[in-house]
Amino acid sequence: MAQFDSINPARPDEVVGSFDASTPDDVDRAVRAATAAQREWARVPVPARAEIIAEVGAAMASRKEHLARLVSREAGKVLVEAAGDVQEAIDMASFVAGQGRSAWGDTVPSELGRKLCWTTRHPVGVVGMITPWNFPVAIPSWKIFPALLAGNGVVIKPSEHAPGCCQAFVHACVEAGVPEALLQVVHGFAEPAAAIASHPGVGAVSFTGSVPTGRAVATAAMASGPRLVSLELGGKNAMIVRPDADLDLVVDGAIFGAFGTAGQRCTSTSRLIVHPDVAGEVVERIVKRAGELRAGDPLEAGTDLGPVITPEAGDRIQKMVDLAVAEGATLATGGEHLEPEGCPGGTFFAPTVLTGVRPGHRIAREEVFGPVLCVLEVGDLDDAVDVVNGVEYGLSAAIYTRDITAALTAVEGIDTGIVYVNAPTIGAEIPLPFGGTKHTGNGFREAGTRGIEQFSQVKTVYVDYSGHLQRAQIDNRPPLGGEAT
Repeated sequence: MAQFDSINPARPDEVVGSFDASTPDDVDRAVRAATAAQREWARVPVPARAEIIAEVGAAMASRKEHLARLVSREAGKVLVEAAGDVQEAIDMASFVAGQGRSAWGDTVPSELGRKLCWTTRHPVGVVGMITPWNFPVAIPSWKIFPALLAGNGVVIKPSEHAPGCCQAFVHACVEAGVPEALLQVVHGFAEPAAAIASHPGVGAVSFTGSVPTGRAVATAAMASGPRLVSLELGGKNAMIVRPDADLDLVVDGAIFGAFGTAGQRCTSTSRLIVHPDVAGEVVERIVKRAGELRAGDPLEAGTDLGPVITPEAGDRIQKMVDLAVAEGATLATGGEHLEPEGCPGGTFFAPTVLTGVRPGHRIAREEVFGPVLCVLEVGDLDDAVDVVNGVEYGLSAAIYTRDITAALTAVEGIDTGIVYVNAPTIGAEIPLPFGGTKHTGNGFREAGTRGIEQFSQVKTVYVDYSGHLQRAQIDNRPPLGGEAT
């Protein structure tokens, strides 16, 4: 069987691990094994499934440091962010485990006597998952834990850039009591992902990644469907800054939002839509802070900026910055590759700020997925909201202001799945749904109490104990004010 290496993006000569590249036949075997195991798993009471998920969280907590270092090595995230990635999975285990003893449906009064009506949820069978590298532990937890709680089997294909993290995640699940056959991992590139999306034994497909790939996954899934398909496809997230904003808070938020994880989050702050009265000061302070960020080995204390994931990603970012300048933007800082000491061959890109950006510029409309912040000056609040909404994405946005009227006006008018007030565009919390509008997603949400919706079907149940035929939705009532004739 063909193999591929997972490498450390900070030091590409360092091989983190070697993995078999799965074929469609491997995917078929994985689906069949998960299907057989799922039949037994579905008979396990929901609270008992929840207890096992809680044990997974405990197992991950016991090896948090090891997992965090693995995330740093494979995904290039600085250690504190890598630990946060792992902690998010631990917290998700606790939250989902709690749902095992929560309401599982709705009860409603019947329009007829001696009749009960309620809804419940039942599994779809096997869920196929295709996950990215940038949250290699957290995102699998968003998908796997709700799917298991719902009674499903799982076949997951992690990114080829972080296969070891997913493998370690699954090992913790099995160690904690998840049946080994129930949770299958296949590795590789496009071929196994396409096989998962189109396999007739897969009842639901959950994908996180780029818009073009997500569309291809959805097309393949529905061509051989029907099946549930949930998509999380990225963003072009904006931060509105009003003239009354706390500028210290603005600068802190912009630095963290734009350059955390080297800008490689789907919620990264990509556009700064700032009022002209404060634009000069805000840009000056952000540029100064950006120049002070230390790039280097993500495992070393004091590193602020890790690598972008591949040389190809670095080249793509460079081309987008160069095109922005050609279109009329001004490079305030950055815009070049870095070569930090101790990371030979690593692809590092300088924190970059572009001013003079217009809404029609390509850099203002397309996802960069790198440490690049575009500055657009807009005075009127309604115009600023229009700029936020004027792209195909709708994941996350923020507004900084001391004016509650302006804040709530923006919250109401912004067309994104997540809106922050006086906080950057990153930092979603587990008990609340995560996802976006427009081309960012297709209506499903991850995390929160709604996270289970993409992995289960609703079943409506009626129990009539009257002992005779009753007809719902039949006009069998007397008219108001008189007897029926």
